[in-house]
Amino acid sequence: MTGPDGRQAAYRERARALFPGGVNSPVRAFRSVGREPLILASGAGAWVTDVDGRRYLDVIGGWGPAILGHAHPAVVGAIREAANAGFALGATGPLEVELGERLKARLPSMQRLRFTSSGTEAVMSAIRVARAATERELVVKFAGGYHGHSDGMLAEAGSGVATLGIPGSAGVTAAAAAATIVLPYNDRSALTYAFAQHAGRIAAVIVEPVAANVGVIPPEPGFLEDIRALTRHDGSLLILDEVITGFRLGPGGAQARYGIQPDLTTLGKIIGGGMPIGAYGGRADVMGLVAPDGPVYQAGTLSGHALSMAAGIATLDALDDESYLALESAGEALEEGLEVAALEAGRTIAIGRVGSLLTVYFRDGRPHDAAEALDADRATYARFFGAMLDAGILLPPSPFEAWFLSLAHGRSEIAAIVAAARTAFRA
Repeated sequence: MTGPDGRQAAYRERARALFPGGVNSPVRAFRSVGREPLILASGAGAWVTDVDGRRYLDVIGGWGPAILGHAHPAVVGAIREAANAGFALGATGPLEVELGERLKARLPSMQRLRFTSSGTEAVMSAIRVARAATERELVVKFAGGYHGHSDGMLAEAGSGVATLGIPGSAGVTAAAAAATIVLPYNDRSALTYAFAQHAGRIAAVIVEPVAANVGVIPPEPGFLEDIRALTRHDGSLLILDEVITGFRLGPGGAQARYGIQPDLTTLGKIIGGGMPIGAYGGRADVMGLVAPDGPVYQAGTLSGHALSMAAGIATLDALDDESYLALESAGEALEEGLEVAALEAGRTIAIGRVGSLLTVYFRDGRPHDAAEALDADRATYARFFGAMLDAGILLPPSPFEAWFLSLAHGRSEIAAIVAAARTAFRA
C-alpha cells in the first residue's frame, strides 16, 4: 500500500483478520473516539512513533507503567542483562527476591507477597485468599472501579443500594455476579448501609484508593477511613487495588499518601517497568493461607519472570523523592495550563487530578462518583481527542481513562500539550 497512512492501513487490515476488533485489548480499538486505531512501532521518552513514522507526544504511558518514559536506558539495560542469563528457568530466581524485598520495604503492609503475571490475576487471587481467611463469600466493590476481568469483578450494580450484583459482561453467570455488591464510590452512607444489610457476610471490600477507570476521582475525606473502620469492625478484609496508584502517587503508594493500612494490596504496571506483571500481598497470617503453606491454591508458570523482575527493580530504583516532586509539579502545571486554555476558549471543563494522574471531563464540576463521571460529554471529548491527535498529542482514546505523565514530560512537553489543547478547545 502507498500513501501517508499506508503501513498503518495494512497492519490494521491484517490485525482485523486475526484479533476481535483488530486489537488485543478493547480500548486500543479507538471506537469511543471515532478514530482508526494507531499501530505504534516504538517509544522513547515522552514520545511514541507509528509504523508510518509519525511521532506523537504520549500521555498514555502504556496505561501507566512508563513512569520513567519509554525505553528508559536503565530499564532496557536491566532487561538485556537478565535476558542474557535466560528467561523462564522454572525455579525461584534472585531477581524475584530482590524485587520482593523492595516492595516490602516500600509498602510495610505487604508482609508477605506473591508475584503473578497480571493485575487481573493478582486481584482474583487476593479475593480468593480473603474468602478463605474470613470463610465468607460476598465482596464489595465500587461502581466504575476496574479490578481486572475475572467474572466477579465484572459485576454491575443491581437495582438498589447494597443489592447483589448483576452480570456486567456476556459470559458472566448470575451466580458469579451475585457474590459482588456494587456501591457508589465516595458514598459513605451506602457503605454503612451495605455492612448493616450484610453483617457478617462480607469477605472483603476492594477499592481503588483513587478511582482511575472512570477518569481520576480522588477519595473524599473520610471515605477510605470509613472503609477501614467498617471492615475491621465486621471482621472483613480491606483490599487496596494499587495496580494504577502503586508507586505512581509516591514511594509508598496511595496507602502511604492517605494513611490507610490495608489487609491486602494488589499491584501491577510500574512494578514491572512495562513488562507483564502483577503482585498481591499483605498480612503474614492471611498470606500464610496461600499454597504451599496453606489451602488456597494459586500458581503461574511465568510468575516472577526474570525480565519483569529486572525491569521492575530498575524502575523502582530510579524513583526517589525528587522524582515524585517532579511528577507532582508536572501534573499541577498541566492542570493549570489546561484550565486556562479552556477558559480562554470559553469551554466548560472539569479536571480530576491526583499527582501525575489526570482526566479532563467535559462537564461542569468535578465528578465524585462514576455516575457523575459518566454524565460528561463524550462526543465533545471525541472531537477534542481527534484535534489533539491531529496536533501530534496522543491522549487516552476514551473520556474515562486516566492521563499518565512521566519523568520524561518536562516543561517543554507540558507546554506543547497545553498549546495544542488551546487550539483543540476552540475547535
